[in-house]
Amino acid sequence: MAVERVFPDKLGLTDGADPKTRESNSPLSSFPVIAWSITFEEDFLSLPRTLRAAGVPPLAAERPSLPLVICGGPIAFLNPAPIAPFIDLFWVGEADKQFLNLFDTLKRLVFDGKDKEEILEAIKDMPGVYAPGRSKTPVKRLTSGPTGILNDPAFSCFISGRAAFRDTLLLEVNRGCPYGCRFCAAGYIYRPPRLAKIEELKRIVELSDPPKVGLVGTALTDWPDLVPFLKWLHSKKKKFSLSSMRADGITEELLVYLRERGIRTVTLALEGASERLRRMMSKKLDSKDFLNAVRLCARYGVNHLKLYLIVGWPGETDADYEELEQFLNEILRIRSEEPGGKKKHLMRITIGISSLVPKPFTPFQWAPMMDEASLEARMKQLVHMVKPFKGVTLQHDSPFQARLQGVLARGGEELAEFIQLAAEHGGWKKALKRWDGDPSHIIDRERDKDESFPWEVVDVGVKREFLWKEWEKAKIAKVSPKCPSMDCTQCRMCGMERG
Repeated sequence: MAVERVFPDKLGLTDGADPKTRESNSPLSSFPVIAWSITFEEDFLSLPRTLRAAGVPPLAAERPSLPLVICGGPIAFLNPAPIAPFIDLFWVGEADKQFLNLFDTLKRLVFDGKDKEEILEAIKDMPGVYAPGRSKTPVKRLTSGPTGILNDPAFSCFISGRAAFRDTLLLEVNRGCPYGCRFCAAGYIYRPPRLAKIEELKRIVELSDPPKVGLVGTALTDWPDLVPFLKWLHSKKKKFSLSSMRADGITEELLVYLRERGIRTVTLALEGASERLRRMMSKKLDSKDFLNAVRLCARYGVNHLKLYLIVGWPGETDADYEELEQFLNEILRIRSEEPGGKKKHLMRITIGISSLVPKPFTPFQWAPMMDEASLEARMKQLVHMVKPFKGVTLQHDSPFQARLQGVLARGGEELAEFIQLAAEHGGWKKALKRWDGDPSHIIDRERDKDESFPWEVVDVGVKREFLWKEWEKAKIAKVSPKCPSMDCTQCRMCGMERG
C-alpha cells in the first residue's frame, strides 16, 4: 500500500494542469483511492476543482468506476451534506486502528478486482464509514482512546521554512473543551474533552527535533503540565508559542515564565461584548479574572495583547456595546497604571472581531444569523469606538465571508450545485448570482424545535435534547456548568456514552 501526497495548486488547477503527487510525481487520476482531509467550509472548492483538473468527474454519480473519493477531517462529522454528492464515502471521526482496517479492506477489494459498486456495498456499514445513500444513519463518530486521555495528539506531518507556521512543529495539547461555550463546535463535536500526556508530547518533539514548537488547544491553561513542559522545551533549546489562553488561567508564575522566555504576545478571548452576552453563550468567564490577566500582562511588560470578540449574537443591543466601551476604558486604565504600562512604548492592544456563525451540533444550530448590513453596521460602530484609544487597533472579518461560511456550514446536499458553480465561474460571489437556491432559508431564520437537520446523518454523541435545552437557556442568558472531571459513563449529562 503506497500513500502519496498531493497539494492542490490553485494556479495549476486554473491552467488545467493534472495534479501530481509529491513523492513519485504520479498523476492523481492514476490512484484507486483519492482521500481528502477538509477542515474549513471554504475548502470545499478544492474538491471539484482538483478532481476536474485530474480528469476525474467531480460528482460521485458520474463516476461509475474507480477512483474512490474519500473525505475525512472535522467537516466529515460537523456537516458532510453540502459535499456529499462529490464523495463516495466519509470517514466519520478519528483515524484510529479502525481506519487502518478500512484501508486494508479497500486494498483487498481493489486487488480482488471488485468494481466501485461492490466495494461500497462491502464497506458501507463498517464502523466510522458514511457512504451517502448507502450507510445506515446516523453514523456514530469514532473516537480513539479512553475518556480524559488524548493518546494520539495531532502534530505537523512536516516542518518547513515555507509552511504557514515557519519552521514550527504544531503540537496538540488538548482536544475538545470542558467549558461548553454554546457557539463553539469544538466543545461539542470533540466530546469528551481529552488532555495529552507530557511523556507523549516529549516523544514527538524529540522525534521531530524542530527549531520551534507551537502548542495548540482550546484550553491550554487547563493542562496541568503546561509550565513543566515549557521548561522542558527550554532545556532542549526549543522556542515555543501558545495559541489563545483563557484569562482565568493566566497566573503570575505562567506569565513571568513566558516573558523570561521572550514571549511578547498574549492572546485572550473575551468573545462577548457584555456580561449578558457572555452568559448567553455560557462563557463562564468572570470579568474580574479577565481584567486581572490584563493587569499581569501590563505589569510584566507584554508588548502586544490580542483580544478576540464575536458580534452578531441573537438579540444583541447597543447597550451591550456601551458596556464594552466601559470595559475597554477599564482595560486602558489598568494598562496605564501598571509599572510595565508606563514605559515609553505602551502595550499595544489589537482587538480582533469576528461574526457569529451558528454551527451544527451546537445549541446555536437553531439560531438565525445576523444579516450582512447589520454586521457591517456593528463593525463600523466598533471601529469608531476604538478610534480615540491610544495604542489600540481593531481588525474585523468580512460579513459576506462569514455569512457564506454560515450557508456552507448549515446547508444540505442542494449546496453541491452552488459549490460547482463557484468552482467553474471564479468564486463564491459570482456563483451566488447564478445559483437559484435560497441562502436566506438556510441562515436567516430561527429553526423549529423538531426540524430535522442535514447534518444529523452523523451522531457525534451529544443528544439533540441536551442541545435544545442549552438553546433555551441561551435565550434567558442562563449559564450551564462545565463538563465535570469524571468519565462520560458516570456523567451522562449531555448523553455521551463513551468510556
